[in-house]
Amino acid sequence: MANRRGNSRNREKKTDWQERVVQIRRVTKVVKGGKKLSFRAIVVVGNEKGQVGVGVGKAGDVIGAVKKGVADGKKHLVDVPLTKSFSLPHPSVGEGGGARVFMRPAAPGTGVIAGGAVRTVLELAGVRNVLAKQLGSNNPLNNARATANALAALRTFSEVAEERDIPTEQLYV
Repeated sequence: MANRRGNSRNREKKTDWQERVVQIRRVTKVVKGGKKLSFRAIVVVGNEKGQVGVGVGKAGDVIGAVKKGVADGKKHLVDVPLTKSFSLPHPSVGEGGGARVFMRPAAPGTGVIAGGAVRTVLELAGVRNVLAKQLGSNNPLNNARATANALAALRTFSEVAEERDIPTEQLYV
């Protein structure tokens, strides 16, 4: 019996996905009999190795909403190209709703200079050195989506060279 428990623990540890709840809101819907309560959870899922997703879940209880948010986040994964110093390859701007997020690479040792939902998304993506600024909105969902949008827009040097049909070394000239 001890082996079974040990195996299940190992199986659980093998998943390197982390999930962080950004916000839980109690929402109400007015129906014929009164008000119906439910919960909305904004969840960020990432493996700290260049993949991250933002998900939203709604359910009658908090645990159900978080589970749905995790499932939604895994459906909307974004691949993030990271440099050797775990930073971004170039500056990027992302939009989500009324929110705009501006991000630019930073020198090694800088850390994640960002606030709120933007910080959570960047940390779970595996970015360790970045400067970011939220513009236009304080809404955590829109800021998280704007960050994911900015990360999705990132391209590596090799991708740019391939699009231009030139060798990578010629980009630096």
